[in-house]
Amino acid sequence: MVQFPAEIRELSVGQLSARSGVAVSALHFYESKGLIGSRRTDGNQRRYARDTLRRVAFIRAAQEVGISLAAIKEALDQLGPHRTPSRSDWARLSAHWQKDLDRRIARLEALRERLTGCIGCGCLSIDSCALVNPDDRLGAEGAGARNLLGPRGNPS
Repeated sequence: MVQFPAEIRELSVGQLSARSGVAVSALHFYESKGLIGSRRTDGNQRRYARDTLRRVAFIRAAQEVGISLAAIKEALDQLGPHRTPSRSDWARLSAHWQKDLDRRIARLEALRERLTGCIGCGCLSIDSCALVNPDDRLGAEGAGARNLLGPRGNPS
C-alpha cells in the first residue's frame, strides 16, 4: 500500500489515486460532481487535502453497496465541504440507506423468482405470458417491462 509521511498535508491527484486505488479519471469525475474538492496551485495543479482519502473511501464504500452518487452527494452535502465523514456519520447514513437496500433486495428476490416464468414485457411471446398478461392488458400501461416496473413506470 502506498503511504505518505504524516507531514504531507496535501496530495496531488496522482498521489490520491495511488493511495485510494481510484483512477485519476474517477477522482476528476467525483470532483466535477461536487463529491470531493481540491485547490489549485500557482501552476494550476490540483491539490487535495489529505482527509480527502476518507471522503473517497466513503464514496467507494457507499457505491459498493449500490448507493447512487446523487444520494452520496446529498449525504456529503449534509456534512459540509470540508468535513471528513466519521464512523458515526457512516453509521447514521448506512442506517438510512438500509431501507432502500432492503427494498432493492426484495425486488431482486422477486425478479429471481419470476425469472424463468416471465420476462415481464407484455409481449405474449412466451406461452405462460397468456396467463400472466391475458389479452396484453399490460400493453395499455405503456411500453417496456411492465411487470418489472412499479407504480407510474418506476422500478420498484
